[in-house]
Amino acid sequence: MAVDGGGTRCRLAVRGKDVGHKVEVGAANVSTDFEAALEQLLRGLEVLASDTGLSVTELTRAPAYLGLAGITGRTIAERLAAALPFESVRIEDDRAAALRGALGPQDGMVAHCGTGSFVASQKSGANRFAGGWGSVLGDQASAQWVGRCVLSKVLDSVDGVAAPSQLSEYLLSRWGGAAEIVRAAAEMTPAQFGELAPLVTEHAERDDAMAVAIMREGADYLADRMTKLGWVAGLPICLTGGIGPLYAKYLPSVLQGDLMQPVGDPLSGALALARAFQKEIEHEHN
Repeated sequence: MAVDGGGTRCRLAVRGKDVGHKVEVGAANVSTDFEAALEQLLRGLEVLASDTGLSVTELTRAPAYLGLAGITGRTIAERLAAALPFESVRIEDDRAAALRGALGPQDGMVAHCGTGSFVASQKSGANRFAGGWGSVLGDQASAQWVGRCVLSKVLDSVDGVAAPSQLSEYLLSRWGGAAEIVRAAAEMTPAQFGELAPLVTEHAERDDAMAVAIMREGADYLADRMTKLGWVAGLPICLTGGIGPLYAKYLPSVLQGDLMQPVGDPLSGALALARAFQKEIEHEHN
């Protein structure tokens, strides 16, 4: 069994000798809303059981790997494990599954930028991660970071310390002025900030100076973190997530030469880690 759960959706999959199936249910971020995430996981098991003709009990006998947003440490992982019916389960945050899914077993780097962000390396069987600390203290280069950045730069243009652009004028007009932007931003969720990211990427494609500056700033952050995690020329790089691939043209040319398409997605990564977990259990029993 494998689960890939995040702030937008949760996917569950089972794979065995005679069965292979996956289903999708609602959001499952255990830090944002533990009970709601638990409810979606249990619902997903019920849907998967119905679709495969297996019982929930049969499904939960299989070794399970869960890669979930909001797993910030052992305490919350153990709390969730106790609330779920799996006989053998390993629960980690969603970064490891995303890393393994993108690269498969080969060495490389992943810069993931969706609503949140992180940078990771997979080298000689060892993983390293940077970022993924959430919208308050991190998630640089993520979609929500791009949204917050552009509103901040719009206010700089109002102050006269940054040049206005077509994008800044549009956003001022959309909200009706700086005060309204400040008022709206105070109540916006990370996902709502993230909804502004396509405006920035579209304007960057049209060479809007403010939009291009934001994309370059995000790309510089990713390049810095990949270098600090051990990137060297020739090591493959995957840009993943909704906005991640859009940073490609803004990265230093030396990094652009090592870009590759992901070989899989986070759910395929979770399945690979579930198989590895199963082998560990079998080895312990032998």
